[in-house]
Amino acid sequence: MEVRAKKALGQHFLTDQKVARAIVDALHGGLPVLEVGPGMGVLTQYLLEREDIDLRLIEIDSESVEYLLTHFAGMQGRLMEGDFLQLKLEKIFPERFAIIGNFPYNISSQIFFKVLDYKDRIPEVVGMVQKEVAERLAEGPGSKTYGILSVLLQAWYDIEYLFTVGSGCFAPPPKVESAVIRLTRNSRTSLGCDEALFKTVVKTAFGQRRKMMRNPLKPLARAKAERCGWSEEQLQAFLAQEVFSLRPEKLSVEDFVALTNLLA
Repeated sequence: MEVRAKKALGQHFLTDQKVARAIVDALHGGLPVLEVGPGMGVLTQYLLEREDIDLRLIEIDSESVEYLLTHFAGMQGRLMEGDFLQLKLEKIFPERFAIIGNFPYNISSQIFFKVLDYKDRIPEVVGMVQKEVAERLAEGPGSKTYGILSVLLQAWYDIEYLFTVGSGCFAPPPKVESAVIRLTRNSRTSLGCDEALFKTVVKTAFGQRRKMMRNPLKPLARAKAERCGWSEEQLQAFLAQEVFSLRPEKLSVEDFVALTNLLA
């Protein structure tokens, strides 16, 4: 039995065994592990060999679920059929756990946003994504690819670009290269600002990334002016500060924290 790759699910099955083993070897281990989208089990086979992890799997494709149950012993109780993005992770993992997977291109960003929701439970993520996405997540300020998810993830994780994977390592081959990255939870326990406002500031600033930040952030500044009872002149003086003349890709995580406190 072979599993047919489904375009709607963004499936490109990894076939290179050396790459598969390298991805699994990149996981530090010592924690329960959730594999997202195991497909036909190219990573699963090596994960099952490791005695330092307790493996669970989540797969949305019923054809892949059937394949895994048929080809791998002990899948009952480990393998869940369902959508990772809808999964209540705290019901499965009461303590900390790691995530690994060849993430579908069409939901990779959503997977990382979900990781952020569970940042205090997920100390490590090893995943293969589109090369462009991997570069975006790992890049620092000043890069053209540095963006919303770069800032939000780098606030809580150290991100390593591990290696590039060519399209010939997959069936069917994708039209782009892939890359493997590792996220390791940093020591930060607090941003030192209102976290909800921090997310809003980052998303709003990058909403018009080619413009100076005083343009997209003007509504947030005006809201502060109303709270503080400022005059229009005071608002314009506030927006005349140097930080508002910058473009968002120039700001580090710490800069965005300071900007959030400025707008609070």
